[in-house]
Amino acid sequence: MKSIIDTHTHLDEILDVPSLLASCASLGVGELIVAGTDLKSNQRHCDIRKQHVLASPRIHLALGLHPGNIVALADTEDCLCFIREHIHEAIAVGEMGLDYHYKWVKEDEDKKCAQKDVFARQLAMAKEFDRPAIIHSRGAYRDALTMAKASGVKKANFHWYTGPIDVLKDILDAGFFVCVSPSLEYSPEARAVAEFTPFDRILVETDTPVRGWKPMDVWRTLKLLSALKGVAEEELLVVVNRNAQAFFSL
Repeated sequence: MKSIIDTHTHLDEILDVPSLLASCASLGVGELIVAGTDLKSNQRHCDIRKQHVLASPRIHLALGLHPGNIVALADTEDCLCFIREHIHEAIAVGEMGLDYHYKWVKEDEDKKCAQKDVFARQLAMAKEFDRPAIIHSRGAYRDALTMAKASGVKKANFHWYTGPIDVLKDILDAGFFVCVSPSLEYSPEARAVAEFTPFDRILVETDTPVRGWKPMDVWRTLKLLSALKGVAEEELLVVVNRNAQAFFSL
């Protein structure tokens, strides 16, 4: 059976994980990157990985603190400590980044600064331990790129990127990647990003369980990307899997 890698999921938000993983195995989703968003999420993903002993799908950990979850200082410190303590179990750091889209952040420079501080600390860990960075950049595309470049990280993936094309050009010039999702079906911004980005810089994802998507919907992402790029799905599958394997050192 053909197999595909979903490079961004949140299994901690799934109620019946064993059933979902069984469906993944039966439908050719061979590997999952599970991205942490806070302390509880990271802990849950570590537990899921330990409990899932079957060969397929393979579960890979990314440990991170999402900008939307930066609330109490103590919680932030606990999460960052957990990431550092368990970094040897992870293949990436993230989901981390900036998000100025939130109403409580848009007009509050202090909250933007708090996001930047936590983002910078995670980027520093990614560089220190030579891990790829999975970056959330909604509404803060230029700032997120500027910080990623300044951090010196070797690899960065701008997850579900739908920002301006001029920033995308600079992301690609920096050697970084972008990730596309089933939103290619309805989002003009997502389609523009996919059309502009060369094959060797694209990863595919679902962001499960956003919009009710499941890891199996990564096949939809592939199908939509195939139509946009005008390349056969079989050929594109080889490319996106190879990209994921190289990016995450799978």
